[in-house]
Amino acid sequence: MGGKTQVSIKEDGFLINGAPTYEGREYRGWKIEGLLLNSRMVQATFDDLNAETRDQWVYPDTGVWDPERNVQEFLAAMPAWREHGLLGLTVNFQGGNPRGYGEVEWHNSAWTEKGELRPCYEDRMGRVLEWADELGMVVILGVFYFGQDERLRDEEAVKRALDRAAEWVLGRGCANVLIEVNNECDVPRYEHEILQPHRVHELIERVKAITKEGRRLLVGTSYGGGTVPGEQVVGASDFVLMHGNGVEDPARIAEMVRETRALKTYRPMPVLFNEDDHFYFEKPMNNMLAAVSEYASWGYFDPGEGNYQDGYQSVPPNWGINTERKRGFFGLVREVAVG
Repeated sequence: MGGKTQVSIKEDGFLINGAPTYEGREYRGWKIEGLLLNSRMVQATFDDLNAETRDQWVYPDTGVWDPERNVQEFLAAMPAWREHGLLGLTVNFQGGNPRGYGEVEWHNSAWTEKGELRPCYEDRMGRVLEWADELGMVVILGVFYFGQDERLRDEEAVKRALDRAAEWVLGRGCANVLIEVNNECDVPRYEHEILQPHRVHELIERVKAITKEGRRLLVGTSYGGGTVPGEQVVGASDFVLMHGNGVEDPARIAEMVRETRALKTYRPMPVLFNEDDHFYFEKPMNNMLAAVSEYASWGYFDPGEGNYQDGYQSVPPNWGINTERKRGFFGLVREVAVG
């Protein structure tokens, strides 16, 4: 059970165990204290429940896919991420596209069609949350993903799954979790209307209403690359989630942050990118630094190639800091957050 690491929010910054993250830290004159540098690691609990497509994800050395090997390697890699100054991980009960991008068939859902939590996913996700708790890390826990939300048969099943997720986290005593209702709510592929932008605020409010011993979870939802969130979602959320995919000019990242803070429903709250597939970490300005310069947290998304080497999303993932791109990201995190 969790409880060692407690995430909270004070105005527009994050705290861990009552103290600001990266306490006292500045970089290039920019305030780093209170930010949550993070990485998209949504395949931590991946499996393919479709026997006809499962063979797409085999490890090159064994010729089989193994979800237990995947989560064990994930857990083994986490201390190195933390040592570099990474404080946040985005995972998801329905994972992400196992090819990174493009059309592909797979069935990766922790939820049954009725919205009940599958025990095997519960076990794997529980280990991720507990180890993050031990390491002093925050988990941004996604509940739904487009391309998999149709695995739930109706809106009532969606609500039931969301309730189960919140109750499960609270019941475990995990205080290091931020809830992301769904990844990129504005993507047209969501089949359930309640997961779409004009209604997803209902689910944010639903999570906020679930309590245990006076405690509730902090919650928001993300939008697709380059999109400033809607006012209803910002008004309901505890923090603002955005994505930088498709944003080639770092100046636009900074502009997105300013536009978000100019929304009528915005009040002091953290602004957090938890997915961006732009890198150039060696340059004096890039998407990560543009976000930080506007006091917004930034998250790395490395889709990879499915070759058990590149990236963190294509399956099977190699969770090590084993490529030039990964070393570039973690090196810049260390430089910004640790010094």
